Amino acid sequence: MQGYRNEMMSPPISKDRVIWEFPKCYTPGASLQLKKDWDIDAKAACKDRAAWHQPWDRQKMSKVVVVGDLNVGKTCLINRFCKDVFERDYKATIGVDFEIERFEISGVPFSLQIWDTAGQEKFKCIASAYYRCAQVIVTVFDMADIKSLDHTRQWLEEAMRENEPDSCFIFLVGTKNDLLPLEERQRTEKDAIRIATEIHAEFWAVSAKTGENVQGFFFRVAALAFEKCILKDMENVVPVGIGHKDIIKSDCAILEEATPGDMKRGCC
Repeated sequence: MQGYRNEMMSPPISKDRVIWEFPKCYTPGASLQLKKDWDIDAKAACKDRAAWHQPWDRQKMSKVVVVGDLNVGKTCLINRFCKDVFERDYKATIGVDFEIERFEISGVPFSLQIWDTAGQEKFKCIASAYYRCAQVIVTVFDMADIKSLDHTRQWLEEAMRENEPDSCFIFLVGTKNDLLPLEERQRTEKDAIRIATEIHAEFWAVSAKTGENVQGFFFRVAALAFEKCILKDMENVVPVGIGHKDIIKSDCAILEEATPGDMKRGCC
């Protein structure tokens, strides 16, 4: 019995992946939500689950799809957060790749499945198959290349073709902000905030090289996705009462599984 219990337990979550307070936005001018605390119902549900340490919580996961032009820094952004590394020279992503990052949010285990998609035109038909069932879409552009900002609309449209309208949180992320002088950075951010407002996205400016705002951005993504997942469980399955051992089957746990072999196969 002890062996079965240990088998059901999740491995420890890193201390730097524990979130208790609701993460702040980058700037109020481009925020999806200005609230400073968790939804009251979600907070009550988290308190209940944290008390029982139920093993099903290991399966609570949201899918994040990262899209954007070639060389805008998608892989560098993900690697900075997941592996705390920055490499100037790297091979372009072929098809898709993904990382699973585990958190503890308000005492409840939660994971982000972060899909890194190729920015090359020839891989679009492969990558598009992995846009489906996303809870979060991150459109990335290079702040030192204004053309990549103009292309973010098209990337978002392609990703949303595979998802239901209003089903995803949308983020617009400008990378390489360390390369711009202050005045140019402010002008670019102003343009980005305008586009973010039009596409109903939340804007963040980050630097994978210095690490500026990278953790804050991913914590924000995780918190919003987690809260939506909890509230969806409560709305669609069983109302949660404090102190009850309800086992909720979340749609967020039903994600596409892929092997490296699958990713390398042709699409046509």
